[in-house]
Order: sequence, then C-alpha cells, then structure tokens
Amino acid sequence: MLEYTKTFSSFSVDDIQKAKDFYGKTLGVEINDLKGMDGLIRLHPEGGNSVMIYSKPNHQPATFTVLNFHVKDVEKSVDSLSAKGVKFENYDLPGLKTDSKGIMKGNGTTIAWFKDPAGNILSVLEDN
Repeated sequence: MLEYTKTFSSFSVDDIQKAKDFYGKTLGVEINDLKGMDGLIRLHPEGGNSVMIYSKPNHQPATFTVLNFHVKDVEKSVDSLSAKGVKFENYDLPGLKTDSKGIMKGNGTTIAWFKDPAGNILSVLEDN
C-alpha cells in the first residue's frame, strides 16, 4: 500500500511570472514561491489543497481541464472575471454547448471554461 500524508496536483506553464500575475492578481488565489526552487510556485486555493505550477521551456497546453474552481454562482464569477479580461471558451458540440457568455447550463453541473496565459484549460463550476 502506498503511504502518503497528502496529495496535490501540478501542471506546467511557459512563463512563471505571467502565471503568478494571472493566478494571484486576476483570480485572487494565494501564491507562494517555493524557496530555493526557481520557476516553481504553489497555489493555495480555498479548501485546503495546494497546486504546484512549474515553468517548462517546451510547455504544451493541456487539452483538458487541469484545474476547477468550485464557486457559488458561475454567472457572477464569469461576469467578474470577464471584467478583468478573462475570455471564456465557447463550445457547440453534441452534449457540450455553451451560451453567449461561455456557460454550459442544464446538463448537470453549470460550468464555464477559460484558459490561463499558458493556454491551460481551467473552469468555474457549481453543482445544480
């Protein structure tokens, strides 16, 4: 059996300073630099789990959602982030259709997807 004390996820970006600005200033997530480890930051979103982000010279954006933010109201979150310049993704696929704001409703979870400066896919979602 694997013995561990806690888990955390990680993903790469191409520019750690842009990531720090986006996650810290635009999204308002608490960030810490990892001492003695250039190019690494740790996000501390509400809820207790941390996420490590690392700089990778040959970074390729994930083609799937790497980080989900559970929010009380997706529409308010989309409006707030859009006012800060965040662009939400629009989808028109079978089983995956978003409205003009980029929000998918009525298919279980209300959710909206957006990208960080490195092109990684993130979301805000609420349970219905």
